[in-house]
Amino acid sequence: MNTEDVLTEFRDAGALREGHFVLSSGLHSPVFLQKNLVFMDTARCERLCKALAEKITATVGRVDVAISPAVGGIIPGYETARHLKVRSLYVEREGGAFKLRRGFAVEPGERVVMVEDIVTTGLSSRECIEAIRKAGGEVVAAACIVDRSGGRADVGVPLIALATLDVPAYPADALPPELAALPVEDPGSRRLAKG
Repeated sequence: MNTEDVLTEFRDAGALREGHFVLSSGLHSPVFLQKNLVFMDTARCERLCKALAEKITATVGRVDVAISPAVGGIIPGYETARHLKVRSLYVEREGGAFKLRRGFAVEPGERVVMVEDIVTTGLSSRECIEAIRKAGGEVVAAACIVDRSGGRADVGVPLIALATLDVPAYPADALPPELAALPVEDPGSRRLAKG
């Protein structure tokens, strides 16, 4: 599966939106990928995550566990883990930092792939990877359905993306006039849900 195949899945699900959006990173963008419209379709989610699992195996070989950040990464993390035939765990924020909870644990040295939904800046991926390392896991790679940074996001380990897009994202004080002229839409992102 290549980038165009992934975009077709998003388009067919009505999940590729254009307008003015504030992303969970706080950056503004003319494109929003409404991943939940993709993940609610079990067949579509299975196709994407199976392809991601195959790409992970081809890139880093065997892994022992897949760990995702809650909440957005749980569905693709679980489905990718299912195709990797490994355990699926997730980290949650506690006191502002990610950590394994709910009895989840990794054995020291277990080979872990961190699975995300969409990467923009890589911040939540880096935070998730830090929590996995603190728990004793050896993070061999990060993986995502879509890397919208155009390959520029630095997550501290190799990033395996099913699709790579170069979607512009701007700080609020540096919007291009054509984007600033559009009303901001609430895409249901983590950042807007807080405030």
